[in-house]
Amino acid sequence: MFASGWPFSFIPFATTYFLRFWCRCRHFITGLVLLLTLLGSLNSPLAQATSLGNSPHPGQPVLLQGETLFYIQVRVGSFPPTARAREISNRIEVLAKDGSIDISQLRISSNETTQTVDIRLKDEVIVTLSSDDAAAENSTQLALAYDYRNVIVEAVEAYRHAHQPQQIALGAIYSLILSLVTLVMLLGMYRLVWVTDRKVRTLEGTRIQDLRLFGNTLLTADRVADLIIETVRIARFVLVFALIGLYISLLLSFFPWTKPVSKGILQYFLVAVNALWNRFVGYLPNLFFLVLIIVITRYVLRIIRFFFAEVRRGRIVLPGFYQEWARPTYNIIRFAVLAFAATIAFPYLPGSDTAAFRGVSVFLGILFSLGSSGAVANFVSGIILTYSRAFIIGDRVQISDTVGDVIEKTLLVTRINTPKNVTVTIPNAMVLGSHIINYSGSKRDPSTPPLVLHTTITLGYDLPWQQVHKALITAAQKTALILPEPPPFVLQTSLDDFYVSYELNAYTETPAQIPKIYSDLHQNIQDCCNAAGIEILSPHYQAMRDGNVLAVPEVYWPKGYAPPGFRIVPLASPEQDTAK
Repeated sequence: MFASGWPFSFIPFATTYFLRFWCRCRHFITGLVLLLTLLGSLNSPLAQATSLGNSPHPGQPVLLQGETLFYIQVRVGSFPPTARAREISNRIEVLAKDGSIDISQLRISSNETTQTVDIRLKDEVIVTLSSDDAAAENSTQLALAYDYRNVIVEAVEAYRHAHQPQQIALGAIYSLILSLVTLVMLLGMYRLVWVTDRKVRTLEGTRIQDLRLFGNTLLTADRVADLIIETVRIARFVLVFALIGLYISLLLSFFPWTKPVSKGILQYFLVAVNALWNRFVGYLPNLFFLVLIIVITRYVLRIIRFFFAEVRRGRIVLPGFYQEWARPTYNIIRFAVLAFAATIAFPYLPGSDTAAFRGVSVFLGILFSLGSSGAVANFVSGIILTYSRAFIIGDRVQISDTVGDVIEKTLLVTRINTPKNVTVTIPNAMVLGSHIINYSGSKRDPSTPPLVLHTTITLGYDLPWQQVHKALITAAQKTALILPEPPPFVLQTSLDDFYVSYELNAYTETPAQIPKIYSDLHQNIQDCCNAAGIEILSPHYQAMRDGNVLAVPEVYWPKGYAPPGFRIVPLASPEQDTAK
């Protein structure tokens, strides 16, 4: 019937369907596991002891099928209340299970010898009540006995009625109906979440906008839509969990054996809901203070932002305060205001008075302290760089080995765009620890002379320096973006063994075009030197002039110029002797 390897081929098939089943029913399974765990805790001795220990009544309960009939509070002879309650519970359970016994035959009799009142079934004593029992219940012995007898009769009749076959069959029918209704409701919840998901996606960007706080975008529209969908899914999980809990509680209440567990589940649920509601009502004053703090902080930040915006535009002038300081100063003050508001709001946060919340806060504070040393150093360096005015956005700078234009300056990092359009991000601590060359400093201060560009060439001693100066200055004057005033000038920086070093200096007001200016300047130097008959030779240039053409382009050769030929002189010839 099957192929020889069918068990191995069945494994991925079963795994795939198991994963699909888990993805669809993971919330249901999770809730079911939690409820089963709760059921197990309800049946555990610890839970029972806790429920008994937390009972508002000081006595020990007499139970029938988990139902409390009355309490025993005092000792009779050598029997403590616990033993008496357990023994009475066993006797009543025997009566309830034996349907042949007429429970209406319970009688009350007084024992003059022991000064007690008994509740009897023929000759068998079911309950013995002393004067101390009556005093504990603030009643008389006979009145208390009649009350207990009526309670026992009603409980036994209800027990026998619940264990009748027709009642159990009716409970099974109710269970089936309840299961179908619960299944329909679960499917309806999942269908509703699916429809809500599609509807939210259609409203994204129209009705659903970005979430902003204090002028900052906290969540974009798509993230807000995701948050709404996840909130709906969490609400669905809570409703599914509550529905499953209610379903199990009702299902167990239909059968007499599980009815006590059903009441325990319902009691636990009501206690949890009551506790949550009381905490919510008690938290309302704190919530009011949180809202008040948020509103005040928001308007304070608006005022501060408006003030520094006016400073940045130049409409408000503060002596000694530069306009480029407005934005970073606003960021620093905003951080301080938010930190102050968070400090005030901290005691009003939910659970802030618990030991767990404090422990987590201390733990996060330690992690932040240990891991933020670099960030704090960058933050402080950013403040120093801002108020020292080492550079501003748009300046052409050189930081360590990086040259480019400053495109962004924050309190943590500085971003530079190089001439090759490469963005380099440098931490402010590294910027402050490096040397900073600002080529644009003269643009900000009109009283400062323009930027001076310089380049050096080396020429031989056979050239008149006046001719070299004239050629270099002419080259600078022909270069675009070089200022005519102040005029270019040449410095002879050194007299070396084989050549003289000439440094050409020229002024410019466009530091962002330095690479282009240098390229044009070098081209013009070549052209002007060639036009003046100046050969730009290497420092150790060696040549035999006979038989070699000039080391300049052909267009600059003198009119009628022809390369000379080689002269060959034999050894020991008269010419050679004359040369010697």
